[in-house]
Amino acid sequence: MKVVIHHNPDCGTSRNALAIIEAAGYRPTVIEYLTTGWTKPQLEGLFAAAGLTPREALRTSKSPAAELGLLDPAVDGEALLDAMIAHPVLVNRPIVCTAKGVRLCRPSEAVLDLLDGLPPGPMAKEDGQLLIDAEGKRVG
Repeated sequence: MKVVIHHNPDCGTSRNALAIIEAAGYRPTVIEYLTTGWTKPQLEGLFAAAGLTPREALRTSKSPAAELGLLDPAVDGEALLDAMIAHPVLVNRPIVCTAKGVRLCRPSEAVLDLLDGLPPGPMAKEDGQLLIDAEGKRVG
C-alpha cells in the first residue's frame, strides 16, 4: 500500500506519525510542504478527502493565523485557502493519505487507522507514551 505524508520535520506530531508509518514497514512518500508549498486544488482535494473544512485544517498555534486575522469566524474558506497557499505553515499537520483514506493525524496515533498493520511492539511516541505494547497490541 502506498502511503503519502505531508510532513513538517520540526513538528513532534508529524515526526511521530512518520515513525509509526516506517515502523509498520512502509516507505512513505514524504512531502515537506513547508518547502514545496501548496496549490489550491491540492488543498481542496486533501480537505475534501479528509472531510475537513479549511477552518478545521487551520493551524492556530505556532502559526501566523492570529496576526493575519484568520481566527475571526467571519473569514471564509476561500480566504483561508488563499492564506494557506501564501503561508504553508497555516495548514495543520501531518496529513496522511493511504488506500484507507486521508486524515489529519492529530494525535499522531490516528495514523494507525490508515495502515494495514500495526508496527511491532513495544512502540512509544517521542514523549514516551506507549502506543503498541510488547505483545503488538494497540494501547489506549
